[in-house]
Amino acid sequence: MKLVSFLRFRSMQTNMVLAFVLLILMTIVIMSVVSYFLSKDAVQSNAKTYTTELVKQVNNNIRSYVNGMMYISDLVDGNPYVQQYMARHEDGDPAKERALKQAVADFLESMAVSRADISSVSLFGYSGEFVSGNKELALNPFIDIPSLDWYRVAREAGGEYVISPSHVQPVFKNRYPWVVSLSMELTSRESGTKFGIFLIDLNFSVMNDMLQDIRLGQRGYLFIVDSEGRIVYHPQQQLIYSKLKTENIDEVLRIKNGTFMGDDDGNRRMYTVQESEFGWKIVGVSYVSELVGNQNEMRLSIIVLGLVCIVIAIVISLFVSQRVSQPIKQLQGYMKEVEKGNFDIQVPVPTTIEIGRLARAFNMMVGRIKELMSQVVRDQELKRRSEINALQAQINPHFLYNTLDSIIWMAESKKSQEVVLMTSALAKLFRASISKGEELVTIETELEHITNYLKIQKMRYKNKLDYRIETSDTVGRYKTIKLILQPIVENAIYHGIKMKRGPGLITISSEETAADVLLIVEDNGNGMDEEKLSKLLSQQYEGEAGKGVGVGNVHGRLKLYFGPQYGLEYKSKPGEGTTVTIRLPKHPPVIGGGIR
Repeated sequence: MKLVSFLRFRSMQTNMVLAFVLLILMTIVIMSVVSYFLSKDAVQSNAKTYTTELVKQVNNNIRSYVNGMMYISDLVDGNPYVQQYMARHEDGDPAKERALKQAVADFLESMAVSRADISSVSLFGYSGEFVSGNKELALNPFIDIPSLDWYRVAREAGGEYVISPSHVQPVFKNRYPWVVSLSMELTSRESGTKFGIFLIDLNFSVMNDMLQDIRLGQRGYLFIVDSEGRIVYHPQQQLIYSKLKTENIDEVLRIKNGTFMGDDDGNRRMYTVQESEFGWKIVGVSYVSELVGNQNEMRLSIIVLGLVCIVIAIVISLFVSQRVSQPIKQLQGYMKEVEKGNFDIQVPVPTTIEIGRLARAFNMMVGRIKELMSQVVRDQELKRRSEINALQAQINPHFLYNTLDSIIWMAESKKSQEVVLMTSALAKLFRASISKGEELVTIETELEHITNYLKIQKMRYKNKLDYRIETSDTVGRYKTIKLILQPIVENAIYHGIKMKRGPGLITISSEETAADVLLIVEDNGNGMDEEKLSKLLSQQYEGEAGKGVGVGNVHGRLKLYFGPQYGLEYKSKPGEGTTVTIRLPKHPPVIGGGIR
């Protein structure tokens, strides 16, 4: 029984059962996690309520802060000295004008010193007037004031308050404070004429001091945007401007008052938005992960226990999966070696029962495949040589028959001298065709062979036949299988030129590509129609009176020896002649050429 139990534990099935048992144990952990998330939702709800109230309180504080600026603006707009100075005429008393300007400056100075957070109080007339509450301030000559946002927007607002986001104020010479500006267009109480812009700058540091200490958890914070999405205040404002940190401004602008969730590099954040009556939106940001950390000890204990169970389950799962998968991975590695063509391998048989049986079967399969592949290679090589020898044998009797037929015809005509010359050419023809028993000959040897053949046929047909051989010198050094041109030329004579009226011409030329050699045989014979052309390269095709033309055999030999991309290509039209292209690979050239 102990042995059976041990063997079962070693089997894959037992290992899988163990994995399922572990999954059942994990269900307990999942239940604890569900309880944890339910508690988290309750904490988030409480945090949302707290953040909303905090944001509302901040909104009230900022409203008081802004209302103070608006109050000062109203005082300036209604001040009689300001009204008189801005409504004066250029042809007035200069002394009186200086007195009014001094009165306005003193009034603005009293406004500036009334609050420590005021950076500057200034008045800009449309006719070029400038009065500041600080006598030491001078305008920056390099700044076009009407082009600044607070000036332009205030003029467009027609007397309404315009509150800018925090910015650097460049108006004054050698002074660039970080401020929040309130600007307003001033109007004459008597005539209603628009005569200038009032500007009050409040130090941004005051708002920063008021808001920077507000924290929502360890990392939570508040920020403020205006109605156009521009940052008014942010505790990390420099990071925002340098684009090292981003906020979900589009969603903040879309929501009037409420809450939504967002992500920050994988950290969930809760945004609480409160809209103010002067166009700003105060946004509180809380990190969900910190809210969860505020739960009571019971939920924390559940989380810790769940994590411990998960870690234990992961360790056990890794151990079990390692035992199951390692032999399979090892077998997979051997299979990849077999895919690469390495059949000289033997897979070690592991101790696991199922994997061991699989490894033994794999070893037997690889051995059998190796044996079969060797047998196939031997059979294919034998078949290839047999087919080449058989195809070549089909050509030689056919060639000899046609040549001897020509000699007999001349002998019957009592042309003994021509018979001697033709017989001599035939001897040279056979000497070239033997090629010392080799399968490959040089193209030069093949051209010598066909030259002797054409000499014989020229003597037979006299003025009926002429020929030209126009090949390059470099082509002759490459190799080909022997006796490929003679069947093609023979076919051109017997089926193209013999039946043609008038003299016939056969031209043999050559071309070269980067990898191939092209031998081109052209005749001006009768040509062929599409039906005969489509059957011509078939090895079963026979010419008239049952004479096998051998062209299909040549095509088959070339494909067998060099590959399917090589062979013959025919082009022909009835009455216009035929062109045959023989495509051969560039075998290494033979130095010096000649018969090999």
